[in-house]
Amino acid sequence: MPSKISTALTATEQPFSFPPSRVGPFVFEGRTFYVKRDDLIDPRYSGNKARKFHRLFSLPSDRYDTLVSYGGAQSNAMLSLAHLAKAKGWRFEYHCKRLPQWLRREPAGNLSAALALGMELNESEARDFYEVVQRRRQRCGERELFVPQGGADPMAEEGVKRLADEVAAWFAGKGFAKGSVALPSGTGSTAFYLCKHLPPSLRVATVPVVGDADTLRNQWRQLDPSAAAFPAILPSPKWPFAKPRADFLQLWRKLLEAGIEFDMIYAPKTWMALLRQADALPAPILYIHTGGVSGNASQLEQYRYRKML
Repeated sequence: MPSKISTALTATEQPFSFPPSRVGPFVFEGRTFYVKRDDLIDPRYSGNKARKFHRLFSLPSDRYDTLVSYGGAQSNAMLSLAHLAKAKGWRFEYHCKRLPQWLRREPAGNLSAALALGMELNESEARDFYEVVQRRRQRCGERELFVPQGGADPMAEEGVKRLADEVAAWFAGKGFAKGSVALPSGTGSTAFYLCKHLPPSLRVATVPVVGDADTLRNQWRQLDPSAAAFPAILPSPKWPFAKPRADFLQLWRKLLEAGIEFDMIYAPKTWMALLRQADALPAPILYIHTGGVSGNASQLEQYRYRKML
């Protein structure tokens, strides 16, 4: 069985810490939002990866010798885990679905960076992928640490609670009695634990980018079947994950021109939904910048390949 990640530090461990990420106003489409710049926490573990993997940073290097995970070939979580394994001196085994020939010949983006850090890539046919991953998880020994796709695991709660504490302190420090916290969701664990640890006066609103609203709710139930409340899910257009889309590209460019570079996959869909629903959300609205900009280079190539850029 896979190793369990204890939430209690031992006498030989030191808690990992970094200063709270800054918050600043962001005027977009005639409205003032606020953006919490989690993307600037650390270039290796930016955005919600710094939050979700916070518990792992404090683990002593000699506790494990192998890190095992799985997901997409351009995953931001994959690259953060590659940095973590490199820093700890661990072997990093990553599982993904079969790569297209062009990407196998010339790795690019997050995949190229993770491979350069020593990641060992294991490909499987799409029809067999999750079965292969499950079998590998069951074979994990005591010296092997298994991290679910995107860090969707209760171990993420510790770091996201710290984010919630920072957010609540910011609202209180500004004298705001209520407000909204908006962010995109892949696995949804960041949004879920924010909702759990923020006061009811702060409404958490999110947009499913991988799957739909039902998929997101199912993932939240897996994290905690007894949860009393879930984040609000903003209506958004259904669209295949990471597939280029002209209006997403246009919106991403507008965001960039307004002064902040966001990721090209999660942020455009979220901002599109947020702009449409902003009047229905308690003000002010604080957007959590969940990082992921390291994947923009490969996504831009997708737009060029489709002659959309």
